[in-house]
Amino acid sequence: MTGETAFLTLGIETSCDETSVAVLRGEHDVLINSVYSQVDLHAKYGGVVPEIASRNHVLKLPYLVQEAMQTLGLQLKELSLIAATYGPGLVGPLLVGLTHGKGLACGLGIPFIGVNHLEGHVFAHRIAQPDVEPPFMALVVSGGHTSLVDVPEYGKYQLVGMTVDDAAGEALDKIGKMMGIGYPAGAEIDRLAKQGDPKTVHFPRPMIGSPGFDFSFSGLKTSVVYHLRKNPRERSQDIAASVLASVVEILTKKSLEAARRFHRKRLVVTGGVAANSHLREALTAAGADRGIEVWFPDRSLCTDNAAMIAAVGAFRHLQLGESHPLSLKPEPSLSLGTMTAE
Repeated sequence: MTGETAFLTLGIETSCDETSVAVLRGEHDVLINSVYSQVDLHAKYGGVVPEIASRNHVLKLPYLVQEAMQTLGLQLKELSLIAATYGPGLVGPLLVGLTHGKGLACGLGIPFIGVNHLEGHVFAHRIAQPDVEPPFMALVVSGGHTSLVDVPEYGKYQLVGMTVDDAAGEALDKIGKMMGIGYPAGAEIDRLAKQGDPKTVHFPRPMIGSPGFDFSFSGLKTSVVYHLRKNPRERSQDIAASVLASVVEILTKKSLEAARRFHRKRLVVTGGVAANSHLREALTAAGADRGIEVWFPDRSLCTDNAAMIAAVGAFRHLQLGESHPLSLKPEPSLSLGTMTAE
């Protein structure tokens, strides 16, 4: 199907509650990107249960690999590289994907790359817009991460700012739970907000005027708790709109100011919260006003997926000559700020 010279990377992503497998041809061509979501399994608990997530990765991952190969008409021996997430994330889920990936690489006798999940989010942009190259400022915003990262070139990163407490997506999930919205709440809050008035409640914008580029969302969450106690009959649409107005304003102001301070004319926004329609509209408009191009990947590439993991692996192996030993261990607290091209 792909010819003898095609370089094929199998990507594996299991850092949290999505089991994902992808096959990438070269550095940009996604042949398949399968994602199995465990949302329904964890919804009744109001969040991800690591033990349940790990067990389901064990069950689903081998099936997804087999399915991907059959769909593409490929045999495992045709693969050139295995790339699997090794951090950050939940240690149990990370261990499942990492072990499976290393086992495949060992059995096939091909190189293995452990991928930083956060670098993967940056590379979601590279898949979606391969011609829009660094330098740029990256806002990685999801349920587990809210970070600003300067990207002078792929493989080199400087952590500019990060959340000091809850990530933006995590705060939205917790606020959603207060509102009676099931887990995960982000998409439903986005939908409700379209029908609400963002000026109903002026929730705080924590750290929006503070020096530096760190974020904080716990104060917003606390403010919503007290407001709902005092105003139990407030329309959920208005609460959602008011909450998103705060989150979007914080993310917009901080990220565009970081881009300006670092003399970047491009801002790349990735991660699950990057799928939010209010954030997309506000950042795109505000960026245009300030002469900064704002780029979002397709929504399918915003959430956790293996295509972005495969893209990092292919780049680091083909461009930087990297591979990792099979003794590589999961790193639940891995940072992107430490990643450099050697």
